[in-house]
Amino acid sequence: MNNKLYGNLIFELSKAGREGYSLPQNPYQHSVGELPPAVCRQQEPLLPECDELTVVRHYTNLSHNNFGVNDGFYPLGSCTMKYNPLINEEIAAMKMFTGLHPLQPADTCQHALELYFRLQESLAELTGLSEFTLNPCAGAHGELTGLMVIRAYHQSRGDTQRTKVIIPDSAHGTNPASAAVCGLEVVEVRSLPDGTVDVDDLRQVIQSAGADTIAAMMMTNPNTLGIFEHAIPDITRLVHDCGALMYYDGANLNPMLGVCRPGDMGFDVMHINLHKTFSTPHGGGGPGSGPVGVRQGLETFLPTPRVVFRDDMFHVETGPYEQSLGSIGAFFGNFGVMVKAYVYILSLGHQHVKQVGPLATLNANYIKESLKDVYELPIGGLCKHEFVFDGLKDKSTGVTTMDVAKRLLDYGYHAPTIYFPLLFHESLMIEPTENESKETIDGFIQVMRQIAEEAKNDPEMVKTAPHNTPIGRVDDVLAAKHPIVTYKQMVNDKN
Repeated sequence: MNNKLYGNLIFELSKAGREGYSLPQNPYQHSVGELPPAVCRQQEPLLPECDELTVVRHYTNLSHNNFGVNDGFYPLGSCTMKYNPLINEEIAAMKMFTGLHPLQPADTCQHALELYFRLQESLAELTGLSEFTLNPCAGAHGELTGLMVIRAYHQSRGDTQRTKVIIPDSAHGTNPASAAVCGLEVVEVRSLPDGTVDVDDLRQVIQSAGADTIAAMMMTNPNTLGIFEHAIPDITRLVHDCGALMYYDGANLNPMLGVCRPGDMGFDVMHINLHKTFSTPHGGGGPGSGPVGVRQGLETFLPTPRVVFRDDMFHVETGPYEQSLGSIGAFFGNFGVMVKAYVYILSLGHQHVKQVGPLATLNANYIKESLKDVYELPIGGLCKHEFVFDGLKDKSTGVTTMDVAKRLLDYGYHAPTIYFPLLFHESLMIEPTENESKETIDGFIQVMRQIAEEAKNDPEMVKTAPHNTPIGRVDDVLAAKHPIVTYKQMVNDKN
């Protein structure tokens, strides 16, 4: 693009004396809120001076550099970048929701409390668990809350020695991190060549760690490789027999939605990523929501505040609950995300929610089977919502997974997750969702095959990509070690 405004920083567009606004005079003819001299600046801040049109064009052009689900195919593995219907945003933006204050009387916000309560009920029905709290603000926050529930449960029984959590070697990194933050010790269990948990190794882990020291086992199902853990009945039996609880990491719940329920599999505690499985986009660091559900008998350990229905009215209760964790955050979590999730559930309804898992699974297997002749597939067979290639099948080209990801940008696609999971050297993790059409998926397959062909015939083209973006190939190591996050402006820059 031959547009000087497109690639420049706003400071570089600054011209001394230019203004983009005009404020009215103070109609009260007196000083409004004079600040103490001690907190005042000694000189004016070095801010860019631009006219309004330049500012509007600058930020509009910057917005074109962002990529989201509304722009194109976003096959980010392990993250479920699902389309967020506009009706979700419209309803979440209604003043009846955005104008609320968490401390206002319950009788003035019955509509919001009912939505909160009904969403809890819906999630419990979809997962086969007894009760949910919607207070956690993200998936990792939900993990921590769920582990705190498990720890509180064991402490209430006097099992204070249960301080170890079994986690598969293929787990998301947040699992061991959450366990550590909760003051629990991580014990790793190996995976089989097909990516599933090694049940024999699990038996040895329990024995060597001491059955009476195990607090829980955390599992993601389908696992990080997109494989369904078919030995769950054996795993849950082993864990329960030693007095521990089963924790379900709901990060990969999308292919299970409407098909099977963690509660029916024997899981005791789980968290859900509303900002993944239930449509709200989660890029850019938020907002998120990580509700935690528990089986019957563990409800008393959930945090407060709680929304309950009593005497034909919804109430907010903070206790006293003797076994509750108490507050885990500010008020009720990210309420806007909950509104979108509930609208999504109501829009699908009881019948259509059953199509989510099967369609996501169909799309993933279609891509996998269409590309496995040119990309290395380390684990074959049926996958669920996602799968992992180990780079190009032809390793002689020297083209890496990073190169493939960069080249995809030239064709207008967001790259899949790369170099995760760590089980393979050149991991390329692809996850379509149930929303994508066959035409979109076919276009992605065609481009992936084109890149594989380029790697053979013109590897430098791929290794030096991207070529069609405002910024070309950058030094990723240098950018990570020495990031430039501020603009060093000199005083005479304005002239």
